[in-house]
Amino acid sequence: MAAEEEAELLAEKKDQKIIMKFGGSSLATAERIREVSQIVSDQRSVNGHNAAVVCSAMGKTTNALLAAGDSAMNDGIVCMDSIRTNHLATCDELEVSEATRAEVIDLLDDLGRLLEGISYLKELTPRTKDLLVSYGERMSVRLVASCLNSMGVPAQPFDSWTLGLKTNSEFGNAEIDDTSYGTLKQKLSVLDDETVPVITGFIAHDPDGHVTTLGRGGSDLSAAVIAAACELDEIQVWKDVDGMLTADPRIIPSAVPVPAVTFEEASELAYFGAKILHPISMLPAMRANIPVRVKNSYNPNHPGTVISGRAAGRSRDRLVTAITTKSQQTVLDIVSTRMLGQSGFLESLFRVFKDRSLSIDCIATSEVSVSLTLDGRQKGLQGDDMGGVLTDLREYADVEVHTERSIVALIADVAQSSNVLARVFVVLAREGIQVDMLSQGASKVNISLIVKDEDLSRCLAALHYHFFECEGEECDIPSEAQ
Repeated sequence: MAAEEEAELLAEKKDQKIIMKFGGSSLATAERIREVSQIVSDQRSVNGHNAAVVCSAMGKTTNALLAAGDSAMNDGIVCMDSIRTNHLATCDELEVSEATRAEVIDLLDDLGRLLEGISYLKELTPRTKDLLVSYGERMSVRLVASCLNSMGVPAQPFDSWTLGLKTNSEFGNAEIDDTSYGTLKQKLSVLDDETVPVITGFIAHDPDGHVTTLGRGGSDLSAAVIAAACELDEIQVWKDVDGMLTADPRIIPSAVPVPAVTFEEASELAYFGAKILHPISMLPAMRANIPVRVKNSYNPNHPGTVISGRAAGRSRDRLVTAITTKSQQTVLDIVSTRMLGQSGFLESLFRVFKDRSLSIDCIATSEVSVSLTLDGRQKGLQGDDMGGVLTDLREYADVEVHTERSIVALIADVAQSSNVLARVFVVLAREGIQVDMLSQGASKVNISLIVKDEDLSRCLAALHYHFFECEGEECDIPSEAQ
């Protein structure tokens, strides 16, 4: 990049107001907290004094808190030694201020009293569980803020509810109260511009002042809500990977980062298996049209993936943006001649799944049949009768069950679906892989195939190689298949 272009880019970034969210793996140790604090300091130098920070709990602290709660309830044993040792050792390694150390000790003591109460009552309600897990984030923000201050970056820790983050009382999976937006904007706007607010993610308060948690992706959601409330320019979500990848790197080591995706594409990737961002966490950003940049705290110089309303920077010569998968699916083939020309038949059919709170992933229909997939790990699908689902369905139709299936979702422009599918079926035919079902159309960015679990790795490897790795003649598709 020419010096003039680099200077122009830095000048553009100088006025950006951003929020930076760091997950548990980014904050797992004292050394990681130092690295994260350096990232915040560097970003602050680029953007001026306009950075805010949202933090998850350190490492596996949330899991440790849940395990301590279960031990207290089931065994009557208060065991939080590892949690106390880890956080106090981190205080020592970071050489935090005496005030910060005292705050962390107070939180640990409160946690101990809560666990003692659980052990006496032999009860761990959803409300108590939310309070229990909140201690991880509350200690984390104090450690990060203290580390920033020691580096010469003025910072102040905040429990999110002190800034106005409110939810309903659906403990374990609370929804943001819309009144939060105005309060957050008002309270954050009066903070000193020189000071970086370090805010708890994942947790909030309900109308009665009880601690709530936001469910999966909660810290990302916290950052997105704050960004939308304060009309920020960018949300940075710092993970332990270089953004969204073209495939699961555990299956495809050659997977590479995707520079840019749309919100819709990112939601499809997340829904069908990619665990970078939960779709719900992106909704405030989508509504406010704020870009989300996914970056790697272990490799901060990598540009990461930008998620926005339009995928600027996307390579136009690729038919497929990424491939994601979900295994352990069950396919139901439902056939009935009573479907033909009958209004209300599908309503009766799908009421069976609604009454059992079962989510359907993919669906394909014809005049007399419906094929659909269910995640086999959902509650209520146990036993040969799948919790009564098959008995109820067979009142309307004949049903065949196929287990051990996987969804392979290609995130692509459906306007190019003929070309994509031509290539997919040639590639899979060469591998001898049978496609049991195809779903396309409801989403304008997703083409989903159903294959056997045993074929998943081979299927993903073959498709990834064709769309992202091979070059020249070996990528050619016979003309009759185009």
